[in-house]
Amino acid sequence: MHVVVVGCGRVGVTVAQQLVADGHDVVVIDKKPAALQRLGDDFPGRTMVGVGFDRKLLTKAGVTPDSAVMAVTSGDNSNILIARIARETLGVQRVVARIYDPRRAAVYERLGIPTVASVAWTAARALRHILPEQGATEWIDPSSQYVMVERKVPAHAAGRTVASIESTDIRVVLLCRIGKASVPSPTALLQQDDLVHVVMPSAASGTDLFAHAEGSH
Repeated sequence: MHVVVVGCGRVGVTVAQQLVADGHDVVVIDKKPAALQRLGDDFPGRTMVGVGFDRKLLTKAGVTPDSAVMAVTSGDNSNILIARIARETLGVQRVVARIYDPRRAAVYERLGIPTVASVAWTAARALRHILPEQGATEWIDPSSQYVMVERKVPAHAAGRTVASIESTDIRVVLLCRIGKASVPSPTALLQQDDLVHVVMPSAASGTDLFAHAEGSH
């Protein structure tokens, strides 16, 4: 896939390097030539200097309706403008815009522009919007307040109920067992090696859900 990444900060570098590693054709645009040096001398993609909301520059970068455009500069307004030009003027369907103010997320999503907030998962979530067919196991809401993670049930938690690993802000939304998925009831019993998909606050994503289960069946 041909992907144009506008903005060569930390997120831009991360997604550009991941995309070229996956075999995609990547063009990175930044208004500062020095920023493009972050990609390294061995970066196999193309680089261009300029502002990403310049329609002529985007066209020169090879943007077509079949391309993807990722606006990940340091400015909310610039990113939304880039995304809207790509979507509304150039007909690109796969667009994503990074924003720093998560309160704007719902507004932009109603315009058909997926957004990612300025958090640790920005690069990963941006890639999931552009490459949904890769089947990522985690989901992050537009404001980046909640995340869905996959966890495997350890032996010591077998026999516990779904409710035993839930709390006010933590919910098990899907249980996969031997290749079959279901929405579990709170009283459903967990088995070793079950896969549970859990929605929780992003700040708690590193929590060991089964720590309290050991020795307490």
